[in-house]
Amino acid sequence: MKKQNTPTWNDPNATDEANKYQNPIPSRLLILQTVAQMNNDGKAATAESLGLHFDILGDEDRFFALNNRLKAMLRDGQLERSDGIHFSIAAPPTVVIGKIIANPKGFGFVALDDMPDLFVHEKQMRVVFDGDTVEAVATEFKGKAEARIQSVLARAGTEFVGVLDSDDEGYFVRLSGANAHQPITLTDDNVANMNAQLGDSVKVAIIDMPTYQEYATGKITELLTNLNDRELIIETTLLNQGIPSEFSQAALEQAESYDEPTQQDFAGRVDLRDLPLITIDGEDSRDFDDAVYACKRAGGNYRVVVAIADVSHYVTPSSPLDAEAYERGTSVYFPHRVIPMLPEVLSNGLCSLNPKVDRLCMVADIKLSKAGKVTGYEFYPAVMHSQARLTYNQVNAYFDDPTNETLPDDLVKNPEVLKSVDTMYQLYQVLDQRREERGAMAFETAESYIVFGEDGDIKDIKKRTRGDAHKLIEEMMLLANTCAANFSIKHELPVLYRNHDKPSDEKSAKLSEYAKSFGLSFPTESPTHADYQRIIKAVEGRADTQSIHSMLLRSMMQANYSPDNIGHFGLAYDEYSHFTSPIRRYPDLMLHRAIKDKVTNKKSKPAIYKTLDEAGEQTSTTERRAEEASRHVETWLKCHYMQRHLGDEFVGTITTVTSFGLFVTLNDLFIDGLIHISGLGQEYFDYDEREQALVGERGSVFKLGEQVLIKVAGVNMDLLQVDFALVEKVGEEAKKPAKKKINKKKA
Repeated sequence: MKKQNTPTWNDPNATDEANKYQNPIPSRLLILQTVAQMNNDGKAATAESLGLHFDILGDEDRFFALNNRLKAMLRDGQLERSDGIHFSIAAPPTVVIGKIIANPKGFGFVALDDMPDLFVHEKQMRVVFDGDTVEAVATEFKGKAEARIQSVLARAGTEFVGVLDSDDEGYFVRLSGANAHQPITLTDDNVANMNAQLGDSVKVAIIDMPTYQEYATGKITELLTNLNDRELIIETTLLNQGIPSEFSQAALEQAESYDEPTQQDFAGRVDLRDLPLITIDGEDSRDFDDAVYACKRAGGNYRVVVAIADVSHYVTPSSPLDAEAYERGTSVYFPHRVIPMLPEVLSNGLCSLNPKVDRLCMVADIKLSKAGKVTGYEFYPAVMHSQARLTYNQVNAYFDDPTNETLPDDLVKNPEVLKSVDTMYQLYQVLDQRREERGAMAFETAESYIVFGEDGDIKDIKKRTRGDAHKLIEEMMLLANTCAANFSIKHELPVLYRNHDKPSDEKSAKLSEYAKSFGLSFPTESPTHADYQRIIKAVEGRADTQSIHSMLLRSMMQANYSPDNIGHFGLAYDEYSHFTSPIRRYPDLMLHRAIKDKVTNKKSKPAIYKTLDEAGEQTSTTERRAEEASRHVETWLKCHYMQRHLGDEFVGTITTVTSFGLFVTLNDLFIDGLIHISGLGQEYFDYDEREQALVGERGSVFKLGEQVLIKVAGVNMDLLQVDFALVEKVGEEAKKPAKKKINKKKA
């Protein structure tokens, strides 16, 4: 074997190589220069020719190291290789910017807007947390698109919630979920000073971010041992998603500086305090941002008054409150907890249309024909006095039985309120018919809500129902939103529209294939509302109706906010905006300001955002962030709940069929789980995509919408995945609750 301690080549990075290795090999720079020269001279650049050129072909150790470096340069996109032998200089790399989506198993992806997500190897994930914004080079390794992280541009957060743990190296905080790959090391002094014990839930602040060589270091800032499971997962999610939960002192001081409205505040406003305006909301609602009233006009026509809390009176442009509201973008709703966009003194107080008190509002005063067509409208600032705070359940009970003796006095003993509710109900039925005629989507989906006990633990999971009262209020809000959009377009106001684009051709093509499986046609491009309505009507009453509706929903594009109106495909509106919830949505507040400026001939102070495009991006992003956070917490809580029911049996419906198994939704708990294909029996199964079925070689078939009896086999809290084991397929009788079996001792 030839030994060679002193290189014979002239390497521009010779010093660095000598410092790193006892027997240096050519640096990456020298290899690139040499390969380029060989390519220019028409010489073959192979591992052997490079080894010969550098006079290390006979040195086994160095030639082995050279081969490893060449493989690394291929992996990192510096070199390309044709025929598996010849090297050449790779084309300039594609540099991308995106957000990290981390997987609890250690790998991840860079999420990109204009190209497919790029895979990130475990080694690359060492330097990032879930949600970090990174600059990366798009590469290809073994035929798979990958990302090589160049730098971290922005951190999603610098505080996390985890569990105190230790190993031979010392103390660390073990994170869960997407950040399970990132332990955060601690000092012994910090643990001792905080009096933290192994197994404690703690909040930790990062001191030094992770590198490829070292894990992140941090310090415990708060013990969270007194929080229940619900509170703990909410705190964890808020930190992981970067959602602000505390208001600045300046914002709180501004909010608390306002008093109850006085005669001075009423100046220039229309006085509607004698109008029987009422609010209709959920049982546990605390902020009431919309009040409604309706009456008949001559010839059977209608007048509808939608009064919305005048948040713009209090949250002035570029003020501390405005800065907080813009950063949050929206209120975030968790089970039994809300992170409001505005401090509670406003959201539940001065900006809430509470009963029996004077409140400032912005009004959409709308005239409609007896056929439900809008014939005119006007917007104006007003003062109102809600005459009743009613709930959906109360109004639904009234619709079911007007003689019900338990109905509230504010409804049945106030003739003007009663008359208004009756008129709204009549108008709602007219508008509901128009909704169907214009082709608005009416999907049947199963929504649930979690019931908690006094100790904060999960007591039950129930189905959320929507009665006529919900739909009535929704129609009144749609009226106000569409009129506000029309007014904004007509006067070219600087506002954001709520856009929902038609499905892409790619999604349409997938839905078309899916529709064929149950004998229906659907266009592969440019679908219309009528195409969707045809499928909705065709599958009414089927066992798999909800599954099909979910598929229809997934074919839709995501709604967003933009200064350019393109209409709302799902609602079948040519123009649409958000006007009715300025307490909890920033785009609504923007719209209020613009409309008020127009109708009062006044000009607001400069906005906090630089451009409307920026505001559209910010509010769309914060909306998605809030939805993801809410969904994550609800999924975590459901998985946590299922841990108590390991081994218990439930009846469920097959809601998704894949090549690797069946996703089943439990009929009574609305929780999803997977039956892996390996657990379907001792036979080989083929996936029939057209029929949405798994077909066994011995005749077994599992189809979308079928009922199955399952056993809860396992719960992975990091992946938030519930695994089911098939007990048996069941018939119609299994849809009855009697088939469910729960271990009462665990409940």
